[in-house]
Amino acid sequence: MISQVTGRLMAKEIDRADVMTEGGVAYDVAIPLPVFESLPAVGDPVTLHTHLVVREDAWQLFGFSTPYERQVFRAVLAAKGVGPALALSLLSSLSADRLIQTIRDRDIATLQTVPRVGRKKAEQLVLDLADKLDELYAAAARDRGPGTRLPTPAAEDAILGLLRLGYGRADAERAVRGVLESGDGDGSVPNLIRSALAVITKR
Repeated sequence: MISQVTGRLMAKEIDRADVMTEGGVAYDVAIPLPVFESLPAVGDPVTLHTHLVVREDAWQLFGFSTPYERQVFRAVLAAKGVGPALALSLLSSLSADRLIQTIRDRDIATLQTVPRVGRKKAEQLVLDLADKLDELYAAAARDRGPGTRLPTPAAEDAILGLLRLGYGRADAERAVRGVLESGDGDGSVPNLIRSALAVITKR
């Protein structure tokens, strides 16, 4: 099992990254959108936490920024009828945090916004996973420290809005979390974006 790849980022696209290790072996790694957004510049050092899928006709490596994201990917793979491509699509359309929250909340409508996920597939995800993600949810909350919460859908939408404006995910998440912790505004997506922009521009 290849559980981690460390080296220099040789190339990156919206759904893949090439990493050259010190030993001279290059790995072609499939990645979800949030990982692409967090990658460093080409040529810089990078570490991806990986999951290897072995099939008769191919070996495919999937990469994630954190072990937590990889755990969520593996958890989703346990659902009936979910393969690696669909699991990656779920993590590209919804962040790992929001995906867990959406499934635990049995939010069929939000799951259906993911490409290739119809109502039956969304219901299957909820049926198979809704009661099995509590430990992952609790671990994510612990990692963020006491008093913190996983992002709300509005917060995630605000982060996505900032990404579309050209800001990096780390800056966007930090700014939105800061707004939420300060209690500024009504928590709506437009207000979160405006307040987060004010935080970013003050730095």
